[in-house]
Amino acid sequence: MKKLIVIVLLAVVGGGLIVDSGYIYAKAELAQEFIEDAWQETLEKAKAGIEDKVKPWSWADTWPVARMQMAKHDIDLYVLNGTTGNALAFGPGYMNGSSQPGYPGAMVIGGHRDTHFSFLKDVKIGEQFSMQTKTGEVFNYRIISMDIVDVTRDKLVVDGFDDSLVKLVTCYPFDAVNPGGPQRYVVTAGLGL
Repeated sequence: MKKLIVIVLLAVVGGGLIVDSGYIYAKAELAQEFIEDAWQETLEKAKAGIEDKVKPWSWADTWPVARMQMAKHDIDLYVLNGTTGNALAFGPGYMNGSSQPGYPGAMVIGGHRDTHFSFLKDVKIGEQFSMQTKTGEVFNYRIISMDIVDVTRDKLVVDGFDDSLVKLVTCYPFDAVNPGGPQRYVVTAGLGL
């Protein structure tokens, strides 16, 4: 009888852990559908000359600010405003104060290593991706470097660039058991290089 109780308890706990681990992935994927609708509305309003922050759901504290596509890795992501945990749970996040696509400086986009930015472990120098702005303009970027930065010792440099750059940032290493350590994987891409 005790063995049966232990087996049932282990099955319940194991099932709960499986459901819990799948929740973040399901939430990340489903949110992108709502965010896509908000992005389309953002583009339509921009065409009509209306500057608006279209939220993907009424209680959202973020909104889409760009679209990133990388055909080689089958990536089509909507970049959200802000890099708080709430925003990053639903998609990659734009670091406020960093540059915009097509402008001098570095646009910094953060994402979780185990959901939206998991593909970064497979990218190579020379690969390309595009960034679409809220006005519908598309800029093409080519990866020029991949670096590992320890945020306790080094700063992530985001200004002082004459070129238009995009820096994609995620936690590192990709297979770390404990998330949120001090290392960041930084993929830098230059405009039209």
